[in-house]
Amino acid sequence: MNILFILIPVSLLLAGVGLAAFLWTLRSHQYDDLDGDAWRILVEDEEPKDP
Repeated sequence: MNILFILIPVSLLLAGVGLAAFLWTLRSHQYDDLDGDAWRILVEDEEPKDP
């Protein structure tokens, strides 16, 4: 039963860290262009020009 006094605050702390990380990604616009990277993989690059 005494272990709950340790596990509950630790789990709340980890949940807070996860929430803070998620909010940071929202504020830094990580989710603005979800389709851009997926299409960028499929599109072939142009051939390099020889000098």
